[in-house]
Amino acid sequence: MVDRPNKPAALATTPGLPPSAQVNITHDNSRVNAVLPSGESIEVLLYGATVLSWKDRAGNERLWLSEGAKLDGSKAVRGGIPLVFPVFGTAPNHAATSKLPQHGFARNSTWEFLGSSTSESTGKSDNSVKLDFGLSQNNLSEESKKLWPYAFSLQYSVTLTSDNLATGLVVTNQGDQPFEAQVLLHTYLRVNDISKVTVTGLEDSEYVDKVAGTPNPVKQSGSITISGEVDRVYTPSKGPSEPVVVSEGGEAKYSVVRDNLEDVVVWNPWIDKANSIGDFEPKDGYKNMICVEAGAVKGWQKLEAGDAFEGAQVISV
Repeated sequence: MVDRPNKPAALATTPGLPPSAQVNITHDNSRVNAVLPSGESIEVLLYGATVLSWKDRAGNERLWLSEGAKLDGSKAVRGGIPLVFPVFGTAPNHAATSKLPQHGFARNSTWEFLGSSTSESTGKSDNSVKLDFGLSQNNLSEESKKLWPYAFSLQYSVTLTSDNLATGLVVTNQGDQPFEAQVLLHTYLRVNDISKVTVTGLEDSEYVDKVAGTPNPVKQSGSITISGEVDRVYTPSKGPSEPVVVSEGGEAKYSVVRDNLEDVVVWNPWIDKANSIGDFEPKDGYKNMICVEAGAVKGWQKLEAGDAFEGAQVISV
């Protein structure tokens, strides 16, 4: 081949864009999943905006999901991160929510997927993806509208990074009547052996023991271990920014930090309770989970017309 003296210079190489998270809508538009370039992933069911799965880059699951969980929209999901609003449990003496089903209607309603946003970097630790979901009075069933006739909006954000999962909820009163509400992020964390689990960060904190059924608060002394049914509502003495740490075999596994959510529920059903819950499978699954639930549930958040309440948690590993 003849070597031409005036041949064009080679085009300069354009640096490639950093890889970004992949977001897909699956299962007949009923689920949203996202995968970071480094391999971490989440999956959210639009029914309840329930986070079903949170996996590390090796594919190890960090959330516990019952094998008997209903994922077809027929009932609230057992496991993952269900959303509790506008009432925690039942409140027979609270007129506005007394007729609502247990834990309200947010976990039993189909949410809208509002979109996603990503942050990319050449450094793996800086990659993130945020999924946004919305629920308003217009999305509710006719029955729920009759039971709770307030104009509201909920915006729920789920943000995944290589090191943590953040979930945040904004409640807005869009009507002209005030209302009161409670919120909770009912997080089921997966563990290998509940007998080796300790929970720290709640020392010297008062709690209400729902298993014992005693109305007077008790003070936590030392770390928490699980050797029977536990259902406690804590008000951490050091505030939301103090981490609640779940350790297994002496090694820290999860750290939960809250923003504007004053309460923490610690729950494990143990043997008898697990056997009594129809969709709790396998029945010995209590050995592999512990709920550490960030919320505002001891009192009521009163929102005047136009007011908003915001609460969030960050779970780090």
